[in-house]
Amino acid sequence: MKDLSLECSMTRSETDEVGGVLLPKSVCDRWDQIWNFRARPDDLLITTYAKAGTTWIQEIVDMIQHDGDIEKCKRATTYLRHPFIEITTKYFAGLELAEAMPSPRTLKTHLPVQLVPPSFWEQECKVMRGRWVRLVSRLLLKSRGPSSLNFIQSQIVLWGCWYDHVKGWWDAKENHCILYLFYEDLKEDPKREIQKVLQFLEKDLENEVLDKIIHHTTFEIMKDNPMANYTFQPPAVMDHSISPFMRKGTVGDWKNHFTMAQNEKFDDDYRKKMSRTSLTFRMEL
Repeated sequence: MKDLSLECSMTRSETDEVGGVLLPKSVCDRWDQIWNFRARPDDLLITTYAKAGTTWIQEIVDMIQHDGDIEKCKRATTYLRHPFIEITTKYFAGLELAEAMPSPRTLKTHLPVQLVPPSFWEQECKVMRGRWVRLVSRLLLKSRGPSSLNFIQSQIVLWGCWYDHVKGWWDAKENHCILYLFYEDLKEDPKREIQKVLQFLEKDLENEVLDKIIHHTTFEIMKDNPMANYTFQPPAVMDHSISPFMRKGTVGDWKNHFTMAQNEKFDDDYRKKMSRTSLTFRMEL
């Protein structure tokens, strides 16, 4: 299942809104069940904006939780190991997968902070929030090309306005147990960032296990792992002929797609929308 493929193929009739946020209609139709989802105290929730490095951090977490055991981490595809709680397709239902899973569970969501089921806060669950930019991947997979820069500020894209999404989760760190990671930081120094995850998860691994995790969660290795790259899914769910799920895994690829004028337009909008927050991003290393 590729969440951004939903955005490429959905018509307005297949979407609806909850609290002013555009979501797949299948999510809206089950909203009462999603909102009333019962989190458990030992749940770990991984949350990102769509197509923003989620699978990478999922693999890192899974390898940490299984002490670097590669075979255990290949036990099933990503969506079975870490249920996508709000999504239901004819192939799987995230809620049911999550509810049937024994504890401790690692779950995934793209929901903005105000739409996360309140039981996660009531149970004081740990949350890992990836703060990724990844603009080029998002634009290309939406099949609009980099000329359509308005997606980032739009309220009519799935899971809502990017600015609102990232700022909402940033503010939530003041009151909840949330670990924030930057894609760019992970690319720059994976060992340093994975050690942050270890500490957050209260795990202690030997250096050789840590090195093994770093190696097996590199972009090159994951791109060839059918349990992580979604090639295991049928074309109806994930059509890799349109675009591979794992595209380049680089930082700064926007320079190969955005014109100077487009970049200036984005920078100007970014300065305006992010002027009253301490949250900052790096666009290149």
